[in-house]
Amino acid sequence: MNTALTIAGSDSCGGAGIQADIKTMTANGVYAMSVITALTAQNTTGVTGIMEVTPEFLSLQLEAVFTDIYPDAVKTGMVSSSELIKTISKTLKKYNAKNIVVDPVMVATSGAKLISDEAIEILKAELLPLATVITPNIPEAEVLSEMKIEDEEGMIAAAKAIYEKYKCNVLLKGGHQINDANDLLYREGGYIWFKGKRIDNPNTHGTGCTLSSAIASNLAKGESLDDAVKHAKDYISGALAYMLDLGRGSGPLAHCYNIL
Repeated sequence: MNTALTIAGSDSCGGAGIQADIKTMTANGVYAMSVITALTAQNTTGVTGIMEVTPEFLSLQLEAVFTDIYPDAVKTGMVSSSELIKTISKTLKKYNAKNIVVDPVMVATSGAKLISDEAIEILKAELLPLATVITPNIPEAEVLSEMKIEDEEGMIAAAKAIYEKYKCNVLLKGGHQINDANDLLYREGGYIWFKGKRIDNPNTHGTGCTLSSAIASNLAKGESLDDAVKHAKDYISGALAYMLDLGRGSGPLAHCYNIL
C-alpha cells in the first residue's frame, strides 16, 4: 500500500487539519500517517485555543515516521512558527522526501493573517523550494507574488511569478469573487485550468486541507501532477455534493462519502 504523511495541526471537531487529512488519505486509498504541529480547540464556529508543539518534539515525530514507514508523499498544512518550519524543512531534506504538497496557510478566507511576517519569510525560503506543488488561495498568492489579483488574468500572472521565483508548481485556488470553483495549475509547460462545478453548500470547513491531502494521496499512488489535481478536484466535488450538515457553523465535508 502507498503511504502519505500529513504535517499539520489537530482540529478537535475533525473537519480540518490532521483529522481531515487522515480521512482524505484513507478515502483516496493510501495509508495515512501524521505529525502534529499544534493542538487546537475548535469547532465549526471558530478556534478558541492553540497549543504548539516544541521544535524538539516535532523533530521526534518526524524522525519516528521517516525511519520506519517512509512516506510516498508528504502534505504540510498550517505551521505558524519559524522554528517549526525550519525543523520540517531540515528533516524533509535529510530524508530526501518526495511528492511534497505545501498548503501555505498564511491568510484566512476572511483576510486575517494567520502567521507572522517572519514565519512567512522562513516559509518562502525554506519550504516552498522543496515543494512539488503549493496550493495557495487568492490572498496567499497575493502575499507570495506581491501582486494584486482581481481576475483570471491576474491569477495567471501571479501563479507564473510564484512558479518562477520559488521553482515549484502552483495550484492557485479560485473563488474570492473571481470565479466560482476554477483552479489554475501553473507548471512546466505552462498552465491548465481545472473547472469546478459550483455546489451550493455552505459547509466548507477544511476544503483547503482536504484538497491538498487528496493531491498528495494521488501523487503517492504515482499519478502525474495534472491527474492528481483533477482527481482531487473530483473528490472534493463529491464530498461537497453529499451535503453533510453538522455543527452550528460552517460544517465539515463528507470525507468518506465514497465508502459510506
